[in-house]
Amino acid sequence: MTDPKRIRPRVIGAVLATGIMSFCGVIVETAMNVTFPTLMREFHVATNTVQWMTTLYLLVVASMVPLSATLKRRFKNKPLFLVAITLFIAGVALDAVAPHFWVLLLGRGIQGLGTGIALPLMFNIIIEQVPQAKIGSMMGIGTMITGVAPAIGPTFGGLVVSALSWRYIFVFLLPLLVLALLLGLFCIEQKVPTENASTDLPSVALIIVTFCGLIFGISNFGSTPFLTLQVAGAMVLGLVGLILFIWRSGQLERPIINLTLFKNAAFTSHILAFAMLQINALGLSFLLPNYIQLVDGGTPLTAGLIVLPGAAVGALLAPLSGRLYDNVGPKLPLRLGSAITLLGIILMAAVPRLTDPLILALYLVFMIGIGLSMGNLMTNGLRQVAKAEQTDGNAIFNTTQQFAAAVGTSVTAALIAASQKTAATVAQGTMTGALHTLILLAVLCALGLGLIIRVTRQHAAD
Repeated sequence: MTDPKRIRPRVIGAVLATGIMSFCGVIVETAMNVTFPTLMREFHVATNTVQWMTTLYLLVVASMVPLSATLKRRFKNKPLFLVAITLFIAGVALDAVAPHFWVLLLGRGIQGLGTGIALPLMFNIIIEQVPQAKIGSMMGIGTMITGVAPAIGPTFGGLVVSALSWRYIFVFLLPLLVLALLLGLFCIEQKVPTENASTDLPSVALIIVTFCGLIFGISNFGSTPFLTLQVAGAMVLGLVGLILFIWRSGQLERPIINLTLFKNAAFTSHILAFAMLQINALGLSFLLPNYIQLVDGGTPLTAGLIVLPGAAVGALLAPLSGRLYDNVGPKLPLRLGSAITLLGIILMAAVPRLTDPLILALYLVFMIGIGLSMGNLMTNGLRQVAKAEQTDGNAIFNTTQQFAAAVGTSVTAALIAASQKTAATVAQGTMTGALHTLILLAVLCALGLGLIIRVTRQHAAD
């Protein structure tokens, strides 16, 4: 007799197929972070321009992910995956030969389209096809697949740039993408029947306007006065887009994304805490490699090796903390993880000069906290809503993840660029901008911890 708690091999293969593609998206993002000084020199662009390599990708992903619930209802899993991986491979090939910076950005945008389909698909497969008793562990494995990429990315990028050229970062991904394609062809199954779900084009347009307006405004904040079209104008446009999207969704019988879930206070608290942690994680992944190179005089390879231990430990902790969640519940891993994350950020902000050994040690502390809490926040957040609403909840979590990542990268780049503009040297400006960024991240992290304490107290009461 088949064990009802056993995860079938084909389900594991399907999670790996979609996860590898998401992994490739994140590894490009983090590997290219250590190449930013190189790209700035080669393409003659500034810090707040080169960060669009990351921000544009995240924006496209964030704009696609809200469509995931509708796409999943309308199309079968395997065709969705095949479209996603085809787009991603096309984007990788374009970036490998990009002659100009705008071509590089175009390739990253195309990759974002692919990842925006594949990332929620991975978690939807877990929600639908994994036994309830194993959800925490499998969500941890899903988180680990994408979490390993920040661990490997900076070192991988540093090695490739030092030995060859940044273009080979894209070339070396192709075998992994072929493996994902084969796994997807053989393992992805359809367990839930499709339905004739329509896509509301005005809602899609408003999502794009919202994300692009807000992130464009935040990105330009460091280099342009606030009361300009590029900053205040863009942010107002984004807010208007958001208000109209909320209104439009309320008029539809079946909106692109079910915003009524935000009426659930416990679910909303999980989303906000998740966003705080994601802003911290992506802000640091941009800040530290650039600090190591621009302040401490390190090479891209050095930068990658210094952040490797922390990122690796954070990724490897994800499935272990998922198992801890399955065994003891959410209170211990969520509270402990968030407290450790806050400790790591505070210690970084308190040090006058972050030397390489200090960065290695304190980033390790920070990532232990992320490994304990990030995946479990998503798992526990989805348990606050009914089973029938979890696909929409998953879309909201994944949208929040990408949007918060774009905010974290953009705010960090803006603060550093603003300080570099007024400082006597790039190194001094980077140090000042890093301090301002770390103080902001510490405040957000403290707010996230407060939310987690509140929701886990309510959970214990229930």
